Amino acid sequence: METRNHSLVTEFILEGLTDQAGLQLPLFFLFLMIYMVSMVGNVGLVFLIRISSQLHTPMYYFLSNLSFIDLCYSSVIIPKMLVNFISRRNFTSFSECMVQLFFFCFFGIDDSYMLTAMAYDRYAAICHPLLYNVTMSHRVCLLLVTSVYIVGAAGALVHTSYVSSRSFCGTNVIHHYFCDILPLLNISCSRDYIMELSVMILVGFNVFACALAIFISYAFILSSILCIRSAEGRSKAFSTCSSHLAAVGVFYGSIIFMYFKPSTSDTTQEKVASVFYTTVIPMLNPIIYSLRNKDVKESLKKLLSGEILSRSV
Repeated sequence: METRNHSLVTEFILEGLTDQAGLQLPLFFLFLMIYMVSMVGNVGLVFLIRISSQLHTPMYYFLSNLSFIDLCYSSVIIPKMLVNFISRRNFTSFSECMVQLFFFCFFGIDDSYMLTAMAYDRYAAICHPLLYNVTMSHRVCLLLVTSVYIVGAAGALVHTSYVSSRSFCGTNVIHHYFCDILPLLNISCSRDYIMELSVMILVGFNVFACALAIFISYAFILSSILCIRSAEGRSKAFSTCSSHLAAVGVFYGSIIFMYFKPSTSDTTQEKVASVFYTTVIPMLNPIIYSLRNKDVKESLKKLLSGEILSRSV
């Protein structure tokens, strides 16, 4: 049987988040609300940063890109999930599945590296403030953001190319609510464990390298905060850093649980873990990184009062 770039399965069935009929409608409204909050938060933040000159700094440049990525990331997953909650059989064609896999990997990797770039920006601003304008020049910021998207595209292409080259000749039921790497490989009938190990090493590098860089950056930041003489200043800085680290911890913790825990036949835990990094974190990021920020609050007040729009006109 030929097992090159062909698949005997032309469409898949997504198992969904749960098979309990009584939970379908409540979950539909729950994730619809999450998606709406994520859309409003991320679109609003991108718009606010774009029109407010007060927010035209490297930190908010990275934040606007993170919001754009989160917006796209949740849009790759949640709309299909919502359809699955109200559909009797959740079919998806092979090509649609591979497209979803590509953009899931692309924006997921982008999210990880953009968080790393943001952590480096905060490290440069807090630990080396006198060199900040040179370290984070417009050229450097543009280079970092461009590199993030290039790495994301390259990683997504590698993962999608490998998965799409597998043969699916047995069951076509994906035990997940979207097309992800591991659930697809688990139903493949032409598995190459050496290549799969290489894929997982790449996933591991993207996750652990970024997480390590972020936590090292914040370790230096916290060390600098301890030197602040004002107790109020230390408390405010710790509050901000702790919220950032909490979001990063949930994001990477859920990814590590999904991809690096021992294999098990119970997929419920994996589905719950993936909900955090695909739907919850993209909703929380605008709140954690912006609404707790004084500059964003001031710009939002000016926008609501019409001051910003009158200036732009």
